Amino acid sequence: MQAESLACADPNDRAAGPLRALACDPAHSRGRRFAEPPAPTRNAYQRDRDRIVHSTAFRRLVYKTQVFLNHEGDLFRTRLTHSLEVAQLGRSIARALGLNEDLVEAIALAHDLGHTPFGHAGQDALNACMAEHGGFEHNLQSLRVVDWLEERYPAFDGLNLSFETREGVLKHCSLANAQHLERTEPGGVGRRFLDRTQPSLEAQLCNLADAIAYNAHDIDDGVRSGLITLEQLLEVELFAHYHQQTLAEHPLLFEKPRRLLYETIRRMLSDQVYDVIHTTRQAVAKAGVHSLDEARLAGPLVAFSAGMKSSSSELQKFLHGQLYRHPQVMHTTGQAQQVVNALFLAYVAQPSEMPAGFATSADLQRSVADYIAGMTDRFALREHERLTGCKLL
Repeated sequence: MQAESLACADPNDRAAGPLRALACDPAHSRGRRFAEPPAPTRNAYQRDRDRIVHSTAFRRLVYKTQVFLNHEGDLFRTRLTHSLEVAQLGRSIARALGLNEDLVEAIALAHDLGHTPFGHAGQDALNACMAEHGGFEHNLQSLRVVDWLEERYPAFDGLNLSFETREGVLKHCSLANAQHLERTEPGGVGRRFLDRTQPSLEAQLCNLADAIAYNAHDIDDGVRSGLITLEQLLEVELFAHYHQQTLAEHPLLFEKPRRLLYETIRRMLSDQVYDVIHTTRQAVAKAGVHSLDEARLAGPLVAFSAGMKSSSSELQKFLHGQLYRHPQVMHTTGQAQQVVNALFLAYVAQPSEMPAGFATSADLQRSVADYIAGMTDRFALREHERLTGCKLL
């Protein structure tokens, strides 16, 4: 591991100064799609967070796959627990940098609302089904959920979140979809993908906290499942460093492998957080930006150091090869994709099998995609069995 990735920043060291001048201020939000009077006890981003937590889509995350299907074990992460971990990491970093914690939390809790059942397998299958109808992007679907699909309020569809939260939810977007968003909402959340500018620092932070969280918890879940071993992980430089560090300080943990694993992951997480704090402060100082508008015109500012980025990438490659493409995971992935494909074909052929609000849509294929994407793993499996008479998982 390169030395710079081990030079952890003290999170309480404010020598570089907090980045409060670059933080999003709810009092100066770009507002909501539909005007509403302000809440008397909450700022705009706190209100966004509360609306997300009370949404139907958020509750469904508890039964949506992260890596392992929900029924494969009680302790594996789900999309809900993943989102909570991203929010916790994001708030910790935001607090040290002086960014807006409430906005970070709102973005983190909403960033996976549009994810399909069965994780990335479901997303890939639904994208293939929609290939001739505009495709499927889970980030764009998350925006559709908060803008249109939630039905909670009398005056508008969706949750009517603030611009800054919606901007953070739309982490990625294809050029075609960005152009479509710009036509429907000129100067809105799709504009930055056309101008090639950056989102808020809070949105950039959530993107990185997402990666930090899933690398760490996928190690834990992978070892718990038995699909990856400690011996394999010791071949990964980032993990091996903190494992050796832990044993040097607590040699008796060699006989307590679960505690040893937890402490190794904890140290790895902490150093990644401190690395982001330190690197971001340096990047902002080097860029010489003094306002949020200037920060949007600069390159990405919330980042790992070069050494930590390289080490993190090595870990991601390991997890992709040894866990995500493990034969057991691939077997369930293939079956999950069959479920999504069969559901799509069945609903397109017989829209009446869906609730009336979806069945009567003018854009049938997109409506079917919306309906399937909103399913939990277990509901999708029940629907598949009901419509096909087959039980795959």
